[in-house]
Formats: sequence, structure tokens, C-alpha cells
Amino acid sequence: MPEFPKTGACRCGAVRLMVSAAPVMTAACHCNGCKKMSSSAFSLTAMIPSETLTVAGEVVKGGTQGPELDHYFCPSCKTWMFTRITGFDALTNIRPTLFDTQDAEIQDWCQPFIETMAGMRLPWVMTPAEHVFEGMPDMVEFPALLKGFAERG
Repeated sequence: MPEFPKTGACRCGAVRLMVSAAPVMTAACHCNGCKKMSSSAFSLTAMIPSETLTVAGEVVKGGTQGPELDHYFCPSCKTWMFTRITGFDALTNIRPTLFDTQDAEIQDWCQPFIETMAGMRLPWVMTPAEHVFEGMPDMVEFPALLKGFAERG
């Protein structure tokens, strides 16, 4: 069994995160918004049960700010820390690279199980994701995806 809690922080350390349970799924998103937010080819997400996240320090909204979702940042160093999606209050999308990447379990959290918005993927990008979606997966697909992620250990 993995040891919990797992901790992480923004770049400057002013905001600390603590998670008391493993993610329910991991993803890479290739949408233009995520590419701009991360200043990279895609963004990584670890979806965790919201009640397992503790945030120490103040965060501010930035990037996209409602009504569909809110991005949360450190007010000092502007690190994108997590996202909350309206209507999906049970899950929070954290940036898994904020955690101690020396921990093998956290390294697994960085590997995407699914890719979303692959229709916007840069042509040279490849990930080891087991499931690739040109857009977003249909909501009816999420139970099977969650089950598949859980079963992979």
C-alpha cells in the first residue's frame, strides 16, 4: 500500500499541497488553453477526490475563471496548481509534477492514462497513454476509464 499523505508545493514554496489518497485517473490534455497555461506541449493532470486535498497557503484564480472551471495559482510565483470543474465537485485536477518526483508513486501519477483533445496535439508529441480521445471522452465512458485506471494498479 502506498504511504500517505503525499506533499508538494508551488515553485516558490508559498503554497503547499497535501493529498491523502491516490488519483482516480491521470491525463494529458492537448487543448490550446492547456498548452498556453502550461507553456508546454500539453498539461498533465492527476484527478483526485476533492476531499483528499489540503491546501496550505492562499491561492488565487487565474487563467480560466468560471463559469465552467476555475484554475488556481500561487499568488507569488504564479504556479498553476489545480483546477476545479463546475459540476464535478467530487474531483479536483492537480498538477502532479508539483509533488516530490523522486517518489516512484508520484512519478506514476505523472504518466497519463488518457489523452484528451488529441485533435490539437502537436504532431511530434507522443505519450504512453492507453486511451486517446480526439476531443473529450463522453461522460458515459468515464466509469469504464476510472475502473481501467484502478485495475492497472
